[in-house]
Amino acid sequence: MARRMYMRWTDPDSGALLMERATGSRDLLRMALEGEDDAATTCICRALEQLHSNRPSAPPDNLRPLSDFFESLAPMAQQEDGLMAECALVANELLRDQRDQVVLHGDAHHSNILDFDQRGWLAIDPKRVTGERYYDYVNVLCNPDLKTSTDPARFARQLSVVIEVAGLERQRLLRWVMAHAALSAAWFLEDGLRTEANKELAVAALARRALA
Repeated sequence: MARRMYMRWTDPDSGALLMERATGSRDLLRMALEGEDDAATTCICRALEQLHSNRPSAPPDNLRPLSDFFESLAPMAQQEDGLMAECALVANELLRDQRDQVVLHGDAHHSNILDFDQRGWLAIDPKRVTGERYYDYVNVLCNPDLKTSTDPARFARQLSVVIEVAGLERQRLLRWVMAHAALSAAWFLEDGLRTEANKELAVAALARRALA
């Protein structure tokens, strides 16, 4: 397996970039697909806990509010109607009443958290967004690269793992899953990828059913 890179800016003025090699051999997506789904989910939750923890330094400049992150959803929901429109309403309610706001990763799926061996699991490719911390956990359940993401049994199991490990409230997490799955579907539709969008909406349907 090719080793991947973790990147960190060291000098914004000159554009100098430090690249650190992820030398560990573990892969969260492979773990999730090969019988270690619970362990992979736990690793993601632990990495996010570290990212969300209070830090002595000031947050980065030019962070995007989470509401801006969702700008693609409303027009696509109006066009598609149905479940996507329902999810857009849920997203609007959540965005108006955000709780426990932190600097978010914004795209914390299995392939964006890498094994750095002795340094543990570290996240790459943050999206410079700030908002409610629940949002960072949704990709554990919505990751479009995970072939089992639409399996109801897998969804229920990993939902329970996230809730237990991260200490999240079940109903609110499910609503955030609906919101993000519809947003992800909107992004796919913008790119003309209807099959991928339908897969994300299937995850939204699982979350809606679980809410009931």
